[in-house]
Amino acid sequence: MTSFAPDSIVLNRKLPLWYQVSQSLRASILGRSPQDPLRLPTEEQLAEHYGVSVLTMRQALKELEDEGLITRHRRRGTFIEPDARRGTPVRLLGSVDAIVAQQSGMTTELLDHGTGPVPPELAEHFPEIDEVATYHRLRSDEKTGEPTNHARNYVRPDVAARFEAAELLHRPMTKVLRDVVRVDISRITDTVEARLADPETARLLQVPLLSPILHYTGVTYDAEGRVLDAAVIHYRGDRFSFTVTLDAT
Repeated sequence: MTSFAPDSIVLNRKLPLWYQVSQSLRASILGRSPQDPLRLPTEEQLAEHYGVSVLTMRQALKELEDEGLITRHRRRGTFIEPDARRGTPVRLLGSVDAIVAQQSGMTTELLDHGTGPVPPELAEHFPEIDEVATYHRLRSDEKTGEPTNHARNYVRPDVAARFEAAELLHRPMTKVLRDVVRVDISRITDTVEARLADPETARLLQVPLLSPILHYTGVTYDAEGRVLDAAVIHYRGDRFSFTVTLDAT
């Protein structure tokens, strides 16, 4: 039987290996094509694929099993759960693969795209340019069709010229930047705050006006310290929580 082939990952030794592996595998599972097989490779094969120990791989798989993305059967193997609910907590640990995983696994509608002036609240991130490429997307739960968040991305024009807007229908922006544009992402800075839904957000997310939402701003930097993308995302407050894990080392 053919097994599902997950993406590769470059591990950051400063972060827990099991977490990075689980998030990379999660992103692969949520971004898979319908025709991809549901059976995963064995623990030993996955451990070799990611360059980690079997014990680390087992811990990563346990994380995905607890989330309901996979099921494990003794003697039969490990399988992707096709009907697993894709709405998950917003988590932050510093891994680009964690960000990709968070952004994967939803139906995406591209509401509009074009160019426009840098918003005043993001001007500090684009000090040398006056205009950016803009993309506005609505994401919905694949199973229920329920809208979960809407996102606006503001991207440097020279970077935006290197990919088609249609890529965002199938890949999150971070994955487009990393895997399509192939830029070297050095870090992503995240800010999350509680806000009340404005008229546009209430309409798009189908929630009452002034209901609580999570307002997320993510700024992506390249290896030279330039801002590539600034994302502003509004998450439904009844569908997401935000967890931060700090490494003590």
